[in-house]
Amino acid sequence: MNYNFNNDIPIYLQIVDIITNDISSGKLKPGQKILSVREYAMLFKANPNTICKALSILEDKKLIYTERTNGKYVSNNLDIIKSHKEEVFEEKINDFLKDMINMGYTKDEVINKIKETKIWV
Repeated sequence: MNYNFNNDIPIYLQIVDIITNDISSGKLKPGQKILSVREYAMLFKANPNTICKALSILEDKKLIYTERTNGKYVSNNLDIIKSHKEEVFEEKINDFLKDMINMGYTKDEVINKIKETKIWV
């Protein structure tokens, strides 16, 4: 897969978002072993130090954990995963709504546009 990173946001934060989304969506399952630093570096075409920084943040957020000598794994704590999923949802919906307000849309117009959107079909 080819990742196109945004030059305005540090790559390690974008990697944190990608892996967080993979965990929140269930693409990476609770208890599943994740890729090694080297494998992620190859996947994202990023410096291993960048990957280490991203994984450290994920570990601080308790989304992943390290088993000494065995590697890193997705958290088994479903409450933490759910909490981060809701946090990301709130962040994205707030950004979207701010954009719609700035464009002059009313609450009712936004709700109607969402209901009419074909993506839900």
